[in-house]
Amino acid sequence: MTNNDENKALAPFSCQFSAQVPELLQKLNCTIAISTYQAGKLVFISAKDEDSLTQLPRNFHKAMGIAEDFDQQKLALACKDEIIIFKNSPELALYYPKAPNKYDALYMPRSTFHTGGLDIHDLSFGINNELYAVNTLFSCIVKIDDNYNFTPFWSPPQIDKITSEDRCHLNGMAMLNGKPKYATAFNNGNSPQSWREKITETGVIYDIEHNKIIAQGLAMPHTPRVFNDELYVLLSATGELVKINKENGTYDVIVKIGGFVRGMSLHKDYLFIGLSKLRKKSSTFGKLPFAEKANQAGIVIVHLPTASIAGKINYLSSLDEIYDIHILRDKIRPNILNTLSDDYKEGLSIPESTFWKRKKE
Repeated sequence: MTNNDENKALAPFSCQFSAQVPELLQKLNCTIAISTYQAGKLVFISAKDEDSLTQLPRNFHKAMGIAEDFDQQKLALACKDEIIIFKNSPELALYYPKAPNKYDALYMPRSTFHTGGLDIHDLSFGINNELYAVNTLFSCIVKIDDNYNFTPFWSPPQIDKITSEDRCHLNGMAMLNGKPKYATAFNNGNSPQSWREKITETGVIYDIEHNKIIAQGLAMPHTPRVFNDELYVLLSATGELVKINKENGTYDVIVKIGGFVRGMSLHKDYLFIGLSKLRKKSSTFGKLPFAEKANQAGIVIVHLPTASIAGKINYLSSLDEIYDIHILRDKIRPNILNTLSDDYKEGLSIPESTFWKRKKE
């Protein structure tokens, strides 16, 4: 039986996981949220019990960056040409008509920013719930609001014009004290698509505040994040989690995972890292030297204090590429509604009450 035949025989989003993963999610009191632009989904992964997992996939066009506000009640999701804002309503969850008393959170769509096709990658809430995004097409970090499609906030020092040319493949953003602090790109170029030439050798990290490069020569850096005052980055081309020395630009390899790593989220001592299977027909990644090794899609869970792998989830069908991972804390079985079906129109919230519209008999 060929791989294609095997995938057809499997249920959608079939996966294998380490025996300890469900119990770990229960212990951490959390749910994993992943975005996959390839499958066009946002997927919630929760522990059903101590031995099994349950998944809730929802359709979103080219789902990319995931952001959560400081109160952990709002979610933002970057899509093909819009950013959708959701608000959690535990009350609507309790009486959700299709499954009452099943979910402890329900994210309802509340507003949409019509950005246009900016190829938005990372997304984060900042101070006063300002929304920041990596606008990869225009090689800049931007603010998102209802005044414009985007408002430029910062661009790399070599970028001399805000134009739709994806000059350096700016892709990642790390926040510090509610503001963008670090950014990753595939090179330091200033011409259209210049980053494609030596894609595994020219990655850089910028200090946004000081407007300078602090590390270079990196193998496709993604997902910069500040944990415990330290800067961590994923090197996608080498499958490594690294910690950057901000003073001299060197780095220490924390865990060598292998495969194409992108997307990570820390909860307590556990770091959840995304793995993607590279498409052989991809003009960008398919012919790269490490493409043959990037043959799994899923999640690797790292115990950060000991730099050891604590568990894995491997997808067998439907999902090949993960962009972002975000951990929903204190939510055991959340739900989310998209705007592609009419379900969300039936649930209403006002400051003191919630209502589900009654079906006509």
